[in-house]
Amino acid sequence: MAFRPTLQGNEFKMSELDFKDDPDADFPDTDSLSQDDARREVEALREGIAYHDHLYYVENKPEISDAVYDRLFRRLQDLEKAFPELESENSPTRRVGAEPMDELVRVEHASPLLSLNAVFESGEVASFLAAVRQADEETELRLVAEPKFDGVSVEVVYEGGEFVRGATRGDGRTGEDVTANLRTIRSLPLRLHGGKKSPERLAVRGEVLLPKDAFQEFNRQRVEGGEEPFANPRNAAAGTLRRLDPAEVAQRPLDIVFYDVLEVEGKSFCTHWDELKQLKRWGLKTDKHNRRCSSTDDIRKYHARLAEQRDDLPYEIDGIVIKVDGLDLWQQLGTRDRSPRWALAWKFEPRQEVTRLRQIVVQVGMTGMLTPVALLEPVDVGGVTVSRATLHNEGEVHRKDVRPGDRVRIARAGDVIPEVVERIKQPGRKRAGKFAMPAECPACGAEVIREGAYHVCPAGASCPPQLVGHLKHFAAQEAMDIDGLGDETARELVEKKLVRELADLYELSVDDLRGLEAFAEKKARKLHEAVQGSKQPRLDRFLFALGIRHVGRRVARLLAGQFGSLDKLREADQQRLEEIAEIGPEIARSVVGFFDEPQTKEVLEHFARAGVKIQDVPQSEGDRPLAGKTFVFTGELDHFTRDEAQQRVETLGGRATSSVSGQTDYLVVGERPGSKLEEARDQDVEILDEKQFEELIA
Repeated sequence: MAFRPTLQGNEFKMSELDFKDDPDADFPDTDSLSQDDARREVEALREGIAYHDHLYYVENKPEISDAVYDRLFRRLQDLEKAFPELESENSPTRRVGAEPMDELVRVEHASPLLSLNAVFESGEVASFLAAVRQADEETELRLVAEPKFDGVSVEVVYEGGEFVRGATRGDGRTGEDVTANLRTIRSLPLRLHGGKKSPERLAVRGEVLLPKDAFQEFNRQRVEGGEEPFANPRNAAAGTLRRLDPAEVAQRPLDIVFYDVLEVEGKSFCTHWDELKQLKRWGLKTDKHNRRCSSTDDIRKYHARLAEQRDDLPYEIDGIVIKVDGLDLWQQLGTRDRSPRWALAWKFEPRQEVTRLRQIVVQVGMTGMLTPVALLEPVDVGGVTVSRATLHNEGEVHRKDVRPGDRVRIARAGDVIPEVVERIKQPGRKRAGKFAMPAECPACGAEVIREGAYHVCPAGASCPPQLVGHLKHFAAQEAMDIDGLGDETARELVEKKLVRELADLYELSVDDLRGLEAFAEKKARKLHEAVQGSKQPRLDRFLFALGIRHVGRRVARLLAGQFGSLDKLREADQQRLEEIAEIGPEIARSVVGFFDEPQTKEVLEHFARAGVKIQDVPQSEGDRPLAGKTFVFTGELDHFTRDEAQQRVETLGGRATSSVSGQTDYLVVGERPGSKLEEARDQDVEILDEKQFEELIA
């Protein structure tokens, strides 16, 4: 047993406490413990849990089962609850997350966090080494080569052996305080190994990493939830580390590796290699690929070896770091601006166009369309890092015959959207099974229906990704124009079940919004005011905001201009809609079908109860002086955007089109007009400048 309690009088006495070598303990009731006994047990539990954390997360050599570990952890939680005076910021139980922060505070670093000069050519490496030799011609060249991690650089500070602060690199002199978030990383020791022998103060530099497998799983969840995936593990790690709620950070498997001593009291080093060895003795994780080198040839071989191994490493590296080993030479060489002369980054050539397809996942769009998406090992395509590519539909996947694990060639369609061009054949390699679209929606479990070549989730706004998409669309500038309701906020409102349908937005309180990530009092009030300020939308904006299939801004304006009110539009049948120019059978069916849905009726009634009053469009001839007139715009106007000018015309009963024809009544010309001006002259279309246009619409 880890301890044997003995009864003396009415008190338990702990004769032995050791949760490192003997963790499978029988625990006495917390009510039977004195405060001193509880303190001794708490200290022993913290020491034992930290020891087993180190074995599991740093050494990768666990000695106990998850069940035994969980039992120790729960016992510590119980004791801290029973004896709150024994709680500590550096208790392992705090790794699950502290109270959310209002904002990240900037702090000054103990020592500047320098940035490395980076090169791609071996000749530049040779020049660096020549400069080092010139600075010390008498001493044999001694170097340390390390992987160049592609993560988030941080400063970590210990005082009296206890972790007290962590900060991002920032500008090198000041960074953001992320202490609470770093505390959730299991591979970061909250106490240095060595106990009383630990330095009084220690500042070290490390890199926060998100392992590749975790990155792919993270992106899978984002894509299936309708979010854009992160471009690479570095961005994902940075986004995680800067979150304001440590409990959310604790859910993501961040790792940390250390590689520099920035400041230390009571101990000195002669070489950087000695620093690395001491970091490990303190329980700070270092990388097993660190090597000592003594020649340019050693460095070249190290660079080539890691370039070959990089795809098989559990984390991303983008090169190697070469450091002078002797710390006295660091002082002699000094720094250049904010880069040291005693270190250099020799980067790998970026992966170009060909990469490995890790997973095929299914994304649910705002309309319920299911799209297969390839999750890739990050690759450079035309200077842009790509980690996902569309596969369009199931037929496209089968036509290209791509499967998880395949090597594929990536291109950016139209230089924008990444897509898989082809599979690179690998003879002799066993391939994964063929892809098939799911029978159920991956987001909500609804039975998927087939529409031609596509698969659709019919659940509508009851499907979380569809609701998030509708919410973002509803708040867009061209729709209800709710400033401050972006992607992340929309997603969090849905995830926390604060919004289950669009109209719920108008019933949110400031307190509801204050509970969101990154929302303090001021930001919460600002968003609340923006929501409440959108309660009287124009009819065309509201129609567009509802996200009716096939109803874009142009069609929404046409419908608003023709019917004037929401009630009249809801009463219209398909035949009446098709009588309107530019409204065909497909749009008409979509609009009628939308308003026939019982769910739509409930949502519209909910909007009314929440105080949303839709502004009708006047239908009298006096209020529609441009009825029957068609306008085209060219060039840049001073007082209107193109969209605003077209909207003004349509509000007054006119029609705005994109091209000049025999039906065009007016061409409005701004600065730097295009070819439409000549076309209008050829067809005797009346030409107006901006001033004449303003007079006409006045």
